[in-house]
This record gives sequence, C-alpha cells and structure tokens, in this order.
Amino acid sequence: MKKLLTLLLIGVFSFNINAQENPIKETIEFKIDSTAVLTLDSTIKSLYAVISGEKGEERNWKHFKFLFKPNAKLIPSGRDKTGTYRVRYMTPDDYIKSSGNWLVENGFFEKEIHRKVDTFGNITQVFSTYESFHSATDVKPFMRGINSIQLLNDGTRWWVINIYWAQETEENPIPKSYYN
Repeated sequence: MKKLLTLLLIGVFSFNINAQENPIKETIEFKIDSTAVLTLDSTIKSLYAVISGEKGEERNWKHFKFLFKPNAKLIPSGRDKTGTYRVRYMTPDDYIKSSGNWLVENGFFEKEIHRKVDTFGNITQVFSTYESFHSATDVKPFMRGINSIQLLNDGTRWWVINIYWAQETEENPIPKSYYN
C-alpha cells in the first residue's frame, strides 16, 4: 500500500512539474472551407479574407495554403534604394514566415476595390486593385496597389498559381480605369 501511495504521489508531483515546465498553450483549430474555391469570386474573396484581421488576431494559414497550387509563387515588386525595380519570389510558406507576425502585430485588412478579369480556357488573369488598412474600422487606407493574380480552374476547383503585385507610389499612381 505504501508503495502504491508513493508511486501516486511521485506521479502527481511529476505531472505538476511537467505542467509548469510545459504550460498548455491554447491554440485555435482552424479549418479549411473547401467551398471557398468553387468559384472565381469566392476564391478571390477568400484570398483577401484569409490575410485580413485585427491586431492580435491569428490568421488561418492552413486555409491560406489551401488556396495555392503546389509551387505557386507570391511575387512582390517595387523599387530598391537605388531606384531599380526588383521582385522577390516567395512560396506561401515563405510569405507566412516573412509577413505572418507583422500582420498579427499590426492589424491588416486588404480590401478589393476593383477587379478586371480575363479568361482563356482554364486560365484566368485577374487585375485586382486593393486598399490596405490596419483595422476594419479605418476610413483611410495606408496603402493601395494592384495584385496580378493568375489562377487555374482544374474542372473541380480554382487554384491560385501566382500573385504578382505592386504598391501605388507618387511616381506610379493607380490609373482611374483600375478603381472606377
């Protein structure tokens, strides 16, 4: 009986030590909405929604990656310090690593304000003009630009193949035809 009591006490004591050393982290279990890729419109809306959220709000990176075909790229472009236009090629995982924390720490909402769509067969090119805000309640965007989004419809669903984008600058304002 003493041995059993001693083993129980050791087990309880060990559990308490482990609980203190390895506190249980509350995690949000995100799900994938497979209906989000059934139409072109729902795919684009899902793309904007999944990166958007208030400060401190985790993003559903599982769903974000679900939108992209394997080997897809995210390609930001802009001028470097010397004034030369550059691009950077990222996988969805690279984007999450480089921007994920910033989105949560600062709050970020990207809203589509205009869309131009060209389709040939199963391929579609979307010029999607966006405005960026730190909160859903912000009135004035801190940034605007155009996403060039290439998509594939495989007969079952839409896949994002590439997103290539540029921010608006004083030297390169967005033409009115892309936001009216």
